[in-house]
Amino acid sequence: MLFPDYRPRRLRQHPAFRRMMRETQLGVDDFILPLFAVHGKGVQEPISSMPGQYHLSTDHLVKAAKEAFDLGIPAVLLFGIPKKKNALGTEAYAKDGIVQKAVQAVKGKVPQMAVITDVCLCQYTDHGHCGIVHGQTVENDATLELLAKTAFSHAKAGADMVAPSDMMDGRVAEIRGSLDENGFSHVPIMSYAAKYCSAYYGPFRQAADSAPRFGDRRTYQMDPANALEAIREVTMDIEEGADIIMVKPALAYLDVIHRVREEIDLPVAAYNVSGEYAMIKAADKMGVLDGKKVMMETLTAIKRAGADIILTYFAVEAARALRE
Repeated sequence: MLFPDYRPRRLRQHPAFRRMMRETQLGVDDFILPLFAVHGKGVQEPISSMPGQYHLSTDHLVKAAKEAFDLGIPAVLLFGIPKKKNALGTEAYAKDGIVQKAVQAVKGKVPQMAVITDVCLCQYTDHGHCGIVHGQTVENDATLELLAKTAFSHAKAGADMVAPSDMMDGRVAEIRGSLDENGFSHVPIMSYAAKYCSAYYGPFRQAADSAPRFGDRRTYQMDPANALEAIREVTMDIEEGADIIMVKPALAYLDVIHRVREEIDLPVAAYNVSGEYAMIKAADKMGVLDGKKVMMETLTAIKRAGADIILTYFAVEAARALRE
């Protein structure tokens, strides 16, 4: 197929042709909107590192969830900022914890929206790590019980899905066993299966006040240089009972998303993380990029790489753009 017999531009001349020939279809059903829940009432505090994102008390969080649902966004992912932190992150699994309250509030007012909860300890611990710490070591096996306890408390509060993000070995099996034993076998698990130790998380850590107080997370999150390891991590989580697997971050790991999509037949999620969001917002503010166009191009690239689901802070903006 060579010029002049083949002329690819023929099918680019008309907007209708371009739509008809579009290989990757981005839709509002692809999105999950992350939200940050805090205690109190009437709180809608801007997150300086993530323009357009807020710390929300449950009354405002319900409004944000309803706005998203009215735009067609099918699900939210809830993160919680506790009143107090301690070494064991006890508010993560407390009956009156912020995520538990947020789940109940959203399900009470927007019952048809799917509510997913992040299952981790880093926002709740005073040391900022994702598990129990002895000295300078994050203890894997000792952490599993608390993660399962957290997931169970979320399910009991009404969460439709739980999403462990801690990267402890064996946590999916522990959570699956706990849910099944306590009457929540119907609650699916979306595992942060290939979660990299990435610099792209910076704005989130400011938003969630979850930066480690010592060291870093390289002993449990993945090395950004590794791709084959991602397949091992994904395979292990599937064997332990994950229903959806996630690659995080997305933009710098499109090759990993594609490789995972080629290897497995479960739904693949990708997290368009805070740093990816903040970079586009900053470039748009500086006038060096068209933020809206770059947003849509980025989300389309993540979908084209193989993601079935995209967790993104752009969800509301992208949903509006798709309506235009």
